[in-house]
Parts: sequence; C-alpha cells; structure tokens
Amino acid sequence: MYFPVCAVYAGPMQIPARILPRIACAAFVLSPLCIAAAQTAPAPQPHFPTTDDLRHFKAISAPQLSPDGKQALFTVADSTADGGKTHLWLVPVSGSESARQLTFSPPSDKRGEHSAQWSPDGTAIFFLAKRGEQTQLFRLDLRGGEAVPYDLKILPPVDESKEKNAIPPPGAESKPADKNAKPATPEPLPIDVSGYALSADGKWLAVWAHDPQTPGEKKQKDAKADASWVNHEQHLTRLYLAALKLDGSLDGSLKPIAVAPNVQRAVWSPATNRMLVFTEAPNEASDLGPASAAWLVDAATPATPAKLDSIPATVRTGAFTPDGSQIIFAAQTPDDAPPGYEELFALPAAGTGTPIRLASGFAGQLGADVQFTSEGALVAPAAIGTRITAVRIALNAKTPPVPIDLGATVIAGLTSNHNRSGWLWIDDSGGREARLCYAKNLGEPCTTLPTPSLAPAHLRTIAPQLVRWQSGKFTIEGLLYLPPVTGAAKVPLIVDVHGGPMGAWEDRNDPFAAFIIGHGWAILRPNPRGSSNYGAPFAAANKNDLGGGDFRDIMAGVDAVLAKYPIDPNRLALMGYSYGGEMAAFAEGKTTRFKAIVSCAPVTDQFSEYGTESGSWYDRWYFGQPWLRMQDAWRQSPLSGVAQAKTPFLLIQGQSDTTDPLGQSQEMYRALRQQGVPVEFVTYPREDHGPLAMGIYGRPSPEPWHGYDARQRIIDFLQKALGEPIQP
Repeated sequence: MYFPVCAVYAGPMQIPARILPRIACAAFVLSPLCIAAAQTAPAPQPHFPTTDDLRHFKAISAPQLSPDGKQALFTVADSTADGGKTHLWLVPVSGSESARQLTFSPPSDKRGEHSAQWSPDGTAIFFLAKRGEQTQLFRLDLRGGEAVPYDLKILPPVDESKEKNAIPPPGAESKPADKNAKPATPEPLPIDVSGYALSADGKWLAVWAHDPQTPGEKKQKDAKADASWVNHEQHLTRLYLAALKLDGSLDGSLKPIAVAPNVQRAVWSPATNRMLVFTEAPNEASDLGPASAAWLVDAATPATPAKLDSIPATVRTGAFTPDGSQIIFAAQTPDDAPPGYEELFALPAAGTGTPIRLASGFAGQLGADVQFTSEGALVAPAAIGTRITAVRIALNAKTPPVPIDLGATVIAGLTSNHNRSGWLWIDDSGGREARLCYAKNLGEPCTTLPTPSLAPAHLRTIAPQLVRWQSGKFTIEGLLYLPPVTGAAKVPLIVDVHGGPMGAWEDRNDPFAAFIIGHGWAILRPNPRGSSNYGAPFAAANKNDLGGGDFRDIMAGVDAVLAKYPIDPNRLALMGYSYGGEMAAFAEGKTTRFKAIVSCAPVTDQFSEYGTESGSWYDRWYFGQPWLRMQDAWRQSPLSGVAQAKTPFLLIQGQSDTTDPLGQSQEMYRALRQQGVPVEFVTYPREDHGPLAMGIYGRPSPEPWHGYDARQRIIDFLQKALGEPIQP
C-alpha cells in the first residue's frame, strides 16, 4: 500500500502496527515517530535479484564520440517495467558533469528514439523516432530548440490497387469509366524511414525506406481485399539521396537511386562523396542461397551505381579505410563453417580484384563494426572463447591479429570519431554493472563516464569461473557460477545451454545468472563443439551431428564439475533457449540424469521446422534438405527419442515466433503428454523469438510481464524437482 507524502489520516481505520511508522512518516515528515523509525530502520541489505528486480534493469548501447572528442552520445533502454523504450543521452568525456537525457517519447511511440548520429560538425544530432504514423528522421540542434523532423516524401514506385487484376474498392465497380478522364497524378507520400547515412562533409543525406502504402491500397485493405501472393511482394526497401544545406535542411527533394532492393545499409567514404550500399534480394531469395550484394554510389552521378561483383553474395556490411582507398567488408568464410561465420576482407575501393582474407584461420569470431586508429590500423571487435576484446589487424594480412587489452572480459560498441581524438566502449564484464568507458588513446585504462544507473540498488552479482574439460578430441570451455554458500552442503546444478548452434556464452554482466544463483543453485554454461568464438573448424564440428557430439560435450562438462566442485549429483537440471531448447529436448530422450528440463523456443522436428521457419539456408548446411536426407533429419530431431522420455519437462514458447515456430513446441508437448511424461506448456502472445528471450533473461522488453511470468514458472518448476534451494 502506498501513501503519498501529503496524505492526511481522515477517519477511523485499523492500521497494522508494522506499517504505522511508514504512514506517520508519510503524513508528518518531522514527527518524532518518523525520526525514531528512521533511526531504527535497518539499512537495505544487498541481495541477488528477484524476478521483479529483473523487470527494472536498463541497458546502455551505441556510444558515439562527438567530432571534437569532448562529448559522448549513447542510448539507454528503459527497463521492462517502464516499457523498454530507448532514449538518447549525452555526457562530457571530462566527467565534469552528469549525463543528461536528450530525448523523450510520447506514449504513442512504443520504441523510442534510436539510430543516432552526430552531424559532421558536431552541432546537431540526427535520430529516428515515430511521432505519428511513420518513423521519421529528426535533427536536434544542440545550440537550442526542439528536435525537428524532416518532411521526407516520395512518389510511390508501386501502387498495387492499379494492377490489372486488382479488386476494386466498394462502389468503384458500379461507376462507369470516364473514357475522357485524365489519369490522376500521383501525389508524393511520406515514407517510413528504415535507416539513413550522412556524408562525411555533411552535404549529402542517404535514406532507405520501404515503399509507402498508397490511398488506393489502403482502401483495398480496409475493404479486406488483402490476398497475399507469397514471394511476389512489390513493396520493397529502396535508396534515396538528398543534398543538405548548411543549416541541415534539405536542398531539394529525395531522389531515387537505382540500386536493387532491398537496401540494408549504406556507408559513406570519409574521404570522398562515395558510399557503399548493401542489399539483399527480396522475396526470400536468400532461402535458395546467399543473395546479398554491394554497390558503389557516387553522389555526383547517383543514376549510375556500380555493382561490385568481386564482393561475394554473403556480404553483410563494410566500411572504407580513412583515406578511402580500400573497402573492408564482412562476409562468410570460405572455409566449411555454418552460415554466418564471417571473416574480414579487403578490396581496392574501385571494387575490382580478388578480396584479401585479413585474418584467415583466426581462432575466434571477428565483428563487422570496424574502426581505424590515427595511424590507419584496422581495429575490430573479436570474440575469443568466453571473452570479447578488440584486435589490431594488418591490412596486408601478413601478421595475425593482435589483441588489445581494454581491462574487460567483454566489451561492446568500441568506437572513435573521424579525428581519432578519443575512444569509447562499454565494459560489460561479468560480476559488475556495465559501464561506459573513455580513453584518449586506444589501450589506455578506462575512465568511467557518469551514466544513469542501469540496475536497482543493493543488488548482488557474481563473476563466473572459467572451466575446461576434455571431450573426445576437443577441449571444451564453460562458465561456472557457484552460489556463495557456507558449509559442506552440496548445491544443485542448472546446466544452461546457449542458442545457436553457432553461439557462445561469454563472461559478461548477467542479471539472469545472478537471479538463479540467488536461489542457491550453481550454473554451468558450456560452449560445446559447434559454438562460435573458437574458430571455423570448431564451429563446424557438429555438422550433421546435432544432438550427438555436442550433447556428449555438455554431459562431459557435467561430470567435470561434479568431480571438482560441491555439486549434488542427485539434483541436476538442464535448460536452454532456441538451440539450447533443442538440446534440452534432446536430453529428454537421451538421459535420465536430470530431475527437470526446461526447453524454451526449441527445434524438435527438423522436417516441420525446415518447412515453416523464416529461412532454411542455415539449417541446410547442417543436414541438407530433409526430403533427401530423411534419416539424417530424423536422427537430429529431438522427437526421435521421445519414446525414452521420462524427465519432467517445461516448454516455453512465443506465439509469434518465426525462427522456431510455435508448432515445434506443440509437437513436443503432444508427444510427451501422450507418453505419460509430466509436461507443462506455456505460450506468450505477440512474442517473437528474440524479444521473448530478452524478456526472460532480464533485458529490457516492451512486454511488461511475460519475462516475469516465465521466470517464475521456471523457478517453481525447478524447485518442485530439486527441492527447496539453499539460501546463499
């Protein structure tokens, strides 16, 4: 019960003695009773987060250093309890002032302000936000005034209501056609901005946006003439270019650029008015094979973009070197590895010749968001085992990448400005709250910049231990979290399997791990064969062997920690999300060592998964097309072992999941239920694959209660199987 500070007791009421001091303090701030209560109230004690605490964690991301090197712009996501929106913040790198929030959202904007960029002269900040029906591009002048949206309109390139076989809206079919009438002139329509890029000199603005809906199409949709012809979508994401005046206003209208849709990203050269544009062919072309492309566009001749045929169709993003002479891009490794295992390549800026592999054989996973030092050296984020750091890479590829010690087990968002007058990154290391770091020169110690608190007060956290074990020919790593219990009692163990398969657990700040530890349970997070961060051969080691060697690696890890740590072998449980949920489903039919298994958003049937997921190219690499490799597909389906299932099983699933669709959990639930296995099944409306995971694991989410509910169900399910936890 909450009593406002100005509350006045207004009549007879039975007040429990335990809350009387609080009421008195609220109503009579200076009363002796209030003073006495304050003197006797115990100080808040640090505690591990509760499921409600996890609704109150914020997140920091996307740091950007101002052109003059004096200020840091960054994004903060509100907590789940506050809607999960993102907003822009600003703080001096001198640390002389606290951070201040720059942008605020109306209730109608469910996402918040995002995708911020400094203007090249540092006087303004650009960002995207939704203030009406469309997502708009805004410019906020830091010298004063409100953020102003650009009035971005285009002539619609597509109007399906005028197609030959279009169903006319109600009433139109009864009107006789006027043969002498002139066709209506199309009117420019506002666009929903997907992304934008500013040239280095501030003279050009590139914008990409999905084709707008015309009034005729809206009438058809309102009349429910809304059939969808699969893989024949004509509304696509296209690129537009506009000149900018000195005051930031548009010098003319948006002009279409003739690169093939769908546009994914554009990056300007820091030395010239040319940009790289990255596209992916529409209508699920990527389900048949890689379908990306890179284009070179010159602002002086925008009507003649050049497709860069030397860049492979697996390209995702890239950048120019500071002098504009080379293109650095990320694309699939030529080695046999799962789709998405990328390398960095260099190519002359003309786009001709054979790309150079910059880090062939690197035993880790390089990130695509590259930076450059003042000397022109290439710097890239690198996930190596359970750590994420930065590495220097030689542009001639003659020496291996050299790690840069930034004093953290996990960094994110490493960035500098065009002048290389400072560096920003986020230290997200395990065992402490994430912090925004600044250094004048790369490699110098972190200066922590003041930012808003990201977690509720008085929470405990814990750093994991790195553990290693042997499984066949592989040395496997994992992270072990042990609760700080005293005495000789052995604790239960929760084995938590990561998503992927090509994913990895990293030693980062993890509220969910602290939440589990708070129940007196240890956590083992293994990185079995098939995980990223250990090189392409390791990532490829579970090809056509899902649920085989990777499952043995996990169980070998269980045995390793049982042999060395105070773990109760009779109180083991396993859980996982996505691929982790798939491994949990495999465990159901392969072992009875676990007392409970929690499977979130799993794959259970490779046949139906392949035919209903949003894209099959990734799965095809692992076991091929199921109708041609039936035995392989069934062997790698957890449902194939369901006849041996005995362990109590909890399924958690988003109803709008397109990555691992709802039917996967439905199939497993029906099979276990008919087998007589204790099984529970919970689904969440509106939730897609990634967002539900964010909510469960304590990251900001727009769904206020789904993560809370799922965590509580997980804990109740585990407690029922493992017994009451030991309180740390």
